[in-house]
Amino acid sequence: MTRQLSQFENYLVHEFVDDYVDGIMSRRDMMRRVLHITGGIAATATVLTELGVKSASAQEGTPAPRPTPTEPRSSVSVPEDDPSITASDTTFPGADDAQITTYQAMPASDDGPFPVVLICHENRGLTPHIRDVARRWAAQGYLASALDLLSREGGTASIADPAEIPALLSDESKLQRHVDDFKAAAAYYATQENADTARLGMTGFCFGGGITWRAATQMPELDGAAPYYGPPPPLEEVPNIRAAVFGVYSDDPDDFANEGREELIAALEEAGVTFEIEVYPDTEHAFHNDTGPRWNEEQALAAWNDTVAWFETYVKNASTEATPT
Repeated sequence: MTRQLSQFENYLVHEFVDDYVDGIMSRRDMMRRVLHITGGIAATATVLTELGVKSASAQEGTPAPRPTPTEPRSSVSVPEDDPSITASDTTFPGADDAQITTYQAMPASDDGPFPVVLICHENRGLTPHIRDVARRWAAQGYLASALDLLSREGGTASIADPAEIPALLSDESKLQRHVDDFKAAAAYYATQENADTARLGMTGFCFGGGITWRAATQMPELDGAAPYYGPPPPLEEVPNIRAAVFGVYSDDPDDFANEGREELIAALEEAGVTFEIEVYPDTEHAFHNDTGPRWNEEQALAAWNDTVAWFETYVKNASTEATPT
């Protein structure tokens, strides 16, 4: 019997299949990623058949995927050596006292303490792109902290096979661990002189968007949250959300991140959560990532500016008890 995939595993399998169908990922790479998640060749074949992908050996030759960019292209990208910010890897104790690595960036000025933004990476781990996102928040006047959720496994950079990373992150037994690490990060920064956790936000992308949704249901200390196209949280937990949530989504009907979005909106409305769900036109999944093939320059910038404005109201100015607009 094929093992039932978790919500996040199912989400990622759909993403990889879409990447393959759209010519972004080779068949070999797609099948390797799915195999790591399912744990077996037969289970992989079953899952892919259910999704309309014809069964085939991972060794079958397939055309190479179209080239994808690797360098940042966004006008809001912040280089590592930008003198206006200071950034470095640091560690803090996780919920189980494990040492969690995080990439921390903040303004180089002495104007702190700074409001805090916690960042959850995509299913590829703590990549240069996510580090860039942290620096972008620092340039906006925040202390940004991008956790490496693979710290217990030695860190993202230590994983020899990148195709294994999504499976390591999406295992059902680790989802609560991820949320607990963000809780621990909030507790850690509450002890740091340069951080003001009375003004606390969180954002995440894809897999990280889903973790951000889940964290929002369990972290009442969050003032604002901005999940980008991630799987929704358990709907019965939506009434626990205290943060003002800005959700970013594509308008692609084939983007599996949109699955359950209308039900989530209904739950947010019923719970009286302060929120806005913005669907950006002519976009595909992961359109914010300027190092990826689906980057949409105009809409990524619009989503970024909208998120910055939302956090300006609900995080940076949280002490003013801003009211919903």
